Amino acid sequence: MPRGRQPQVTMSGFSLGRPALVCRWRLAGRSLPLENRHLRALGQRTVNGTAVSVQLVAWAKQHIEWTLSDGAALYPDGVLMTVVDEAGSAAMAVGPYEPLARTTALALARRAARSAQEGERTGVSPETLWALSDGRLLWSAGRDEAAAGTASLVCDLARTLGFVVERDEGLVERALAGEDKPAEVFLASDEHGVVLASNAQGPSSQRFAAGYEKLLATRR
Repeated sequence: MPRGRQPQVTMSGFSLGRPALVCRWRLAGRSLPLENRHLRALGQRTVNGTAVSVQLVAWAKQHIEWTLSDGAALYPDGVLMTVVDEAGSAAMAVGPYEPLARTTALALARRAARSAQEGERTGVSPETLWALSDGRLLWSAGRDEAAAGTASLVCDLARTLGFVVERDEGLVERALAGEDKPAEVFLASDEHGVVLASNAQGPSSQRFAAGYEKLLATRR
């Protein structure tokens, strides 16, 4: 954000230029359960090659604390959208949550592939693919890529559950090509949470989904 320019905020619509960054964060009970994780990931992003400023992150935190509860009255379990335009102005809005229509392993891999393109541009992929293979938990993030909010939660859950996380930049490509067919696959999404593949899930991946849902339930 250019120095001296203050972000704008609205909980009903946007009055911005062309969006350069859009973050979509899942709400629960008119609150943001992963607030600190999302804000930390926001601070690790770039907009047009420039790091998101400390001031913008502070602005986002302030408006989440001051206006989110009222702004989310219509959609208490909806989605908080934070948009930054090319000039560095920002806005927030709350909208309804719509679950994914297709959740096969291939459909989740396609979402992760599109998200990876955003990660190359901003430094953080909001959706990443995960696979349990031979006792390992593979994560599609790049070697130096920062974790999005939900991905960081999955990493912590993995440690609690006794899994070692391995970054695997080729995971999505192999999944799209049909070369890899792990028994358990899921998507970690800032908007959708932990989404299990409808045709590749099992007890281990279900524990990750349950951990995420338990967190949301504490806010409802």
